Amino acid sequence: MSHNEKASLKSIAEKFGISVSTVSRVLSGKARQYRISTKTEELVREEADRLGFSPNQIASSLRLKRTRTLGLLIPDISNSFFASVARSVEVEARKRGYSIILADSQENEKIEQETIRLLKSRNIDGLIVAPVGQISEHLEKLHKGGLPVVLLDRYFPNTDLPFVTSDNYKGAFEATEYLILKGHEKIACVGGLPDTSTCIDRRKGYRDAMEKHGRSLDESMIVGDDFGEENGYIESKLLLQRNKKPTAIFTLGNLNAFGAMRAIVEEGLSIPDDISLISFDDYVHSAFLATPLTAVGQQMEAIGQFAVKLLYNQLDSASTAKSKGISLATQFNERASVKDLTPNK
Repeated sequence: MSHNEKASLKSIAEKFGISVSTVSRVLSGKARQYRISTKTEELVREEADRLGFSPNQIASSLRLKRTRTLGLLIPDISNSFFASVARSVEVEARKRGYSIILADSQENEKIEQETIRLLKSRNIDGLIVAPVGQISEHLEKLHKGGLPVVLLDRYFPNTDLPFVTSDNYKGAFEATEYLILKGHEKIACVGGLPDTSTCIDRRKGYRDAMEKHGRSLDESMIVGDDFGEENGYIESKLLLQRNKKPTAIFTLGNLNAFGAMRAIVEEGLSIPDDISLISFDDYVHSAFLATPLTAVGQQMEAIGQFAVKLLYNQLDSASTAKSKGISLATQFNERASVKDLTPNK
């Protein structure tokens, strides 16, 4: 047990006038075995949580062994992007002798925090998480309390939590610029969970490309509040019923794009003759659609591999490797879903 661990155990014991061994037994999950009262158990666990000192990490250090298990928490397992990344994480972790407990936060901050508490109770050795929103305190507490944490896809710019993501800004800028150079003036931006770094960076890329090329920025064309298919469908449907319809839609996620396609078909329109479409995220079958979809591709396999490697650097006591974060390049895949509106075309 480290000096900091001993000090934390002692401070909790002194606060409640109990022995260090009682604190250790509570945090080792042995309160019932030693007939420690429920009230004392609750007080000890609440104080340990307030200090950011993980009970299961203490228990693990007391047993002097690891579970060889990692937690992986993603926002939406039905999203092909996260499913592909999760598979990459599992494969890379297995190479290093670790098993994965996979959980889905359903893009909900409360579920995220509840699930993390559950994963901690399973004595995980580390956590890889694609966080929801901009609240990072619960993850910072884990990290400072000794549990290795790596952020995946999404990150918090003002923390020291290591992360691996894509260059979302550049990918969105390139997609929007492509539409502009194809002669499009009215370009809608659809989707994205507003408080996530991915949405923030992608919307900024869209805005900056519009401004760079002197296009008027119509805020009413920036719509949507999550990455789901239904959101893409609803927002695209509303856009297509306006008097001044967009000539192109740029969706911030692949599920948003599928929703947009459904709306376009229902409105009796075709891609790209009536409206052009680009998606951030390149679905595995995008190239085989009736109209192959132009999309911004991400390095899904590499994202998962880097996440595990960053986590392993924290788990390996002999490692001196440190990394604040890694941003991977995107790839623009031009296909047939954009109509060229430039003169003489």
